[in-house]
Amino acid sequence: MIEEKNGATARDYSFLMFLTLLNVMNFVDRQLLASFANWIVPDLGLTNTQFGLLTGLIFIIFYSVAGLFMGVLADRVNRTKLIAAGLALWSVLTALSGLAKGFVSLAIPRLFIGVGESIMTPTSMSLLADRFPSSRLGFASGVYYMGVPVGVAASLFVVAYLEPVLGWRGCFYALGGLGVVLAVIMYFIKETPRRHIVEAVEPVEQLSVKEILQVLLSALRNSPALAMTIGGGVAFHFILGAASFEQLWFVQERGFDRSEVAELTGWLAFAGGILGNLFGGVGGDAFLRRTGMGRPMFLFWIMLVLTPLTIAYRFVDPASLFFMVGIFLGYFQLGCFYGPTFSTVQELVPPQIRGTLVAFYILSLNFVGLGIGVTGAGFAIDWMAANNVAEPYTVTLVVFSVISAIAIPLFYLAGRRFEKDRAALYDSLSA
Repeated sequence: MIEEKNGATARDYSFLMFLTLLNVMNFVDRQLLASFANWIVPDLGLTNTQFGLLTGLIFIIFYSVAGLFMGVLADRVNRTKLIAAGLALWSVLTALSGLAKGFVSLAIPRLFIGVGESIMTPTSMSLLADRFPSSRLGFASGVYYMGVPVGVAASLFVVAYLEPVLGWRGCFYALGGLGVVLAVIMYFIKETPRRHIVEAVEPVEQLSVKEILQVLLSALRNSPALAMTIGGGVAFHFILGAASFEQLWFVQERGFDRSEVAELTGWLAFAGGILGNLFGGVGGDAFLRRTGMGRPMFLFWIMLVLTPLTIAYRFVDPASLFFMVGIFLGYFQLGCFYGPTFSTVQELVPPQIRGTLVAFYILSLNFVGLGIGVTGAGFAIDWMAANNVAEPYTVTLVVFSVISAIAIPLFYLAGRRFEKDRAALYDSLSA
């Protein structure tokens, strides 16, 4: 059995908060296009299909494929400088996006923003796994992944509060400049020693790229819990992709003003996301300690309870309290997801390939889950609108929510299998 490092230090928690800030910037820049949908779509004359491609495949292809390569790099090079380079790249391209005049001129920077952003999470999760013990890794992952709901909320606050002052293009310029400043700070932060090297009795030989990929494939074959956790995460991301059209849904089919609904959903995303991340990170760790079942089982119960509610609210009066509760629960459920799944996948692979595994997981979530969700939703909405189907946004969001429920049985099975697969990994590492 592998012994855990003693508790994390105050410096480790400070570093965690800075990485979380960078992840907030990551998701603000990524989400800005969807948050400004009600401005950018009419200003640039985009169809729903084109908008879906910009927020889906055009971004995701480079983000996902480059991410696997960046995960391998994270297992081999200085990780803090790697993050700084990625942050600088995507920030400059975010600023350039503000110059777009149409579909093509927005698509080009979106392609390469994905390359820069693909560095952030594989590298950060590898760093956190070397700073926090296994018993606190779910908490650390949950805090780091507050960057998702806080970043989504912050992008909506930018729409609500800064757009009237700067315009949507000015907001892109300002956020790009802020990212460059943070990249300079990150460049001067020292690398974290890799724990499996520091604690090794004998010198640890660095794996080649080919060997890293071979170990990854072996882990996927030999750990059903790992494969099912990844599968559940992919299924959950179908609705997250389709949700790129939510701001358009609020305005076109639920009658909200575009600025007012950005402000409203921003606050609900902020509150629901933070509470969800804390509940998912701390609750997932506690669930694992008390039951011995994996954190995916914790997600099984959350999704089993919340999924019907997040579907039902699509049909209620938008002036009702339940409509607001439904939006809140959607962001709460999203927040619960990240800590348990990212800590789980890292615990089911050898430490030498954690960065690569996280990159592969992100590739799967984005290329398959978000890619199908956002691109498929754009095609579906345009097709239904052309055929005079009533409320095409509502129909699409409900259908993708139902498809995402495939994650429920997958998380159940992964949770039941987790302890057996983790024990087998520890036995193989100590042999």
